[in-house]
Amino acid sequence: MKWNVDPVLLSLGPLAIRYYSLMFVIGFVSMEKYVKGIFQRAGKDPNLVSTLTVYIIAGTFIGARLAHVLFYDPVYYFSNPFSIIKVWEGGLASHGGYAGVIISVVLFLRKHKGINFFWLMDAIAGPCLFVGSLIRIGNFFNSEIVGKVSDVPWAIVFERVDPLPRHPAQLYESIGYFTIAMILAWMFRFKEEKLKAGSVLATAIIMSFTFRFFIEFVKDNQSTISANLPINMGQLLSIGFVSFGVILLLKIRSKKD
Repeated sequence: MKWNVDPVLLSLGPLAIRYYSLMFVIGFVSMEKYVKGIFQRAGKDPNLVSTLTVYIIAGTFIGARLAHVLFYDPVYYFSNPFSIIKVWEGGLASHGGYAGVIISVVLFLRKHKGINFFWLMDAIAGPCLFVGSLIRIGNFFNSEIVGKVSDVPWAIVFERVDPLPRHPAQLYESIGYFTIAMILAWMFRFKEEKLKAGSVLATAIIMSFTFRFFIEFVKDNQSTISANLPINMGQLLSIGFVSFGVILLLKIRSKKD
């Protein structure tokens, strides 16, 4: 299969609406609506969710951009510091986005007391992974974060990249994150009373970054730092996150009720 779709969905003069941007919008709007339902069922003010969503969006973009700059091509960005703010040129690292969401929730709760941090992180874990699955579809439309050259029957030629058939790694990740998001949403919806607060968050970190570690084997290397290493930067960062998730889960389970 050949893929050469224009990443611009609609052009209105100087304004261009891209599939990538559309995926972000659909993802965050869906997340806000879903989390409002959670707040209503829990007897909390659903109007707070709009503010929470703004925090999460800011945390996602800032964290993802900083992680890309620091871990994927620091030499270029430190030599061209103005390029750091050129987010429209691409360059968002999901590991940083994940960390940015956690930090944004901490900042949100400093101004909005009365909500347990772990309860809130458990509530948004699934919706955030759902957003991640849509973002990978956006990457697919952009013909970026492509997979390695492959002869599998479903290999795709990203003509905007080169004439070689490659793994559609973006779609692999999208399907994986969507599946994990559904599992997390089910855990929170039907197992919340049996699980200790923070269990869904820890599970989300472990599952998503274990999956990410293995999916990196079929992706082209994205980082200049890990070019000569046996594993790439995405895998190195994933190991750190999985380790953190395991430690967090063990600590949560060891707490007395």
